Amino acid sequence: MQNKHIDPKKQEKTLEEAVVEIKAVVKVNKGGRQRRFSATVVVGDRKGQVGLGIGKAAEVPDAIKKAIQAANKNLVKIPLVDGRTIAHESYGTSGAAKVMLKPASEGTGIIAGGAVRAVLELAGVRDILSKSLGSRTKLNMATATINALKQTKTVEQVAALRGKTESEILG
Repeated sequence: MQNKHIDPKKQEKTLEEAVVEIKAVVKVNKGGRQRRFSATVVVGDRKGQVGLGIGKAAEVPDAIKKAIQAANKNLVKIPLVDGRTIAHESYGTSGAAKVMLKPASEGTGIIAGGAVRAVLELAGVRDILSKSLGSRTKLNMATATINALKQTKTVEQVAALRGKTESEILG
């Protein structure tokens, strides 16, 4: 069973949002500069579902609204161990941004900053270590984090892929 996209129409309204970044973008026309706003938003239910969206509009609230709609369309399910951490170390990249995620023991908390922390909190991860490498762009960091979370597999998934039992995988 792969990480599947979740249908936003079937999703009940229990998703929380976090605005990661709002920035002004400028397009130069013959008549002058046209200023718009770009918003990057993360949505999640804190139980293993998380999504990332970008929205652009002439006004900030409209950009955030568009970003939330885009994030709801891009929801992915993340397998959590004991409902608090990931099963194994994983790496994710987006552009020049790289994120390393490592499971942590109970009570550690989220050792991450900025966009990585926002994604992990809304995904429902409570104990994790992270390291960000390369570019620190907020959008790319958030995307790299989601890519790293998508790569995580449960013991059952690994056992099925290798054609072994869970006890053989765990040793």
